[in-house]
Amino acid sequence: MSECTHVAELPRPEPAPQSATCLECLAVGSHPVQLRLCLTCGHVGCCDSSPFRHATRHFEETGHPVMRTFEPGDSWRWCFTDQKLV
Repeated sequence: MSECTHVAELPRPEPAPQSATCLECLAVGSHPVQLRLCLTCGHVGCCDSSPFRHATRHFEETGHPVMRTFEPGDSWRWCFTDQKLV
């Protein structure tokens, strides 16, 4: 993993999660798969393996570049803008 310019711009400490699961999935009656946490605002969304890809949709709507896995025991981060692990 490597740093990108977007990591340095993230709030410290990271934002608190806005929810415990993907609220957009719950609203449409879908089951969220592999949750992701936006490191700019704390939005919790489902991954691209979910039918609605809410974490990616959140990036597309807000431009918030970096998220991390919100799964227990995992700690990797992904920059949507640079398309790489950071």
